[in-house]
Amino acid sequence: MLDIQLIQKWWCKTLFAYLLEHHSLYALFKVHWMIILGVVTFLYMRKVVRSPLYEVTAAQQTYFYIAIFLLLIIKATPLDVLGSHYLFSIHTWQMAFTYFIVIPLLLLSLPRNFLRQYIWGHRTKFAVNILAHPWLTLIFFNGLLTLYFIPGIFNLVHTNIIFVLIVQVILFGSAVFMWWTIIQPVPEIKGFDYLMRAFYIFLASLALFPIGFFYVIIQSEHFPMYIDVAGEIISFLTPIYDQQAAGGILKVTQLASYSVALLFLLFKWGKQEQEREGTVDVENLRYARGVVIHLNDRKK
Repeated sequence: MLDIQLIQKWWCKTLFAYLLEHHSLYALFKVHWMIILGVVTFLYMRKVVRSPLYEVTAAQQTYFYIAIFLLLIIKATPLDVLGSHYLFSIHTWQMAFTYFIVIPLLLLSLPRNFLRQYIWGHRTKFAVNILAHPWLTLIFFNGLLTLYFIPGIFNLVHTNIIFVLIVQVILFGSAVFMWWTIIQPVPEIKGFDYLMRAFYIFLASLALFPIGFFYVIIQSEHFPMYIDVAGEIISFLTPIYDQQAAGGILKVTQLASYSVALLFLLFKWGKQEQEREGTVDVENLRYARGVVIHLNDRKK
């Protein structure tokens, strides 16, 4: 029997040799992204973790380091070259992990007082209230991401690296505000209660279903930039199979991230309700001629 580990090592060496033959070492391992992420990590440690102004938990630090590690894999390794030049499925994986895993982890890694200081200042309140409007973020992010994956628009965007950068920055920003609605890291910003946030997650999970389903059932090739190099990395992965894999990756990653978010939301909701048991709900109390009236009791 063939040793699977030996085959994997041989394939990895062959793949790396092929990529090194067609791309520079700098293109395969992007030093500028390593420097950027290194600086971000240094600033997080110095300005946030070690600052006496904020209390950063071990869980928040873990979220941050996982997010940075994923960004390092996505942006600074040969996977970026594979996604940009050879496999549409790898490119979709990069997008899905960035928008559905990295962004919520980064939001969760920042302490509330830090966000209050830099996001909820008097100069930014108006803009944040508009940009973080729940229904606007739901439509804007999912609509833009769907448009991006439409073959005609995708091919047009990828004719120029400047277009690609602009689109990815806009998608990143809109994804931040969508996850802001779900996580609600700053209570002062008006948002939904737990039930509405669960409904919001449900609607968000449905929003990308059409484009994901389209790629899963597709039976024609739509991306010339990937068709021309089909089979050079994985011989049996045809452009159609590559597109179908991309659709599956997009939906699985999205549904998995939303499922985890929903579980955390329900856990926090249950914990809050448990803490409220046995306490007096002052908001629903009224006094009339010395008699205490509980409004919830009157509705029963």
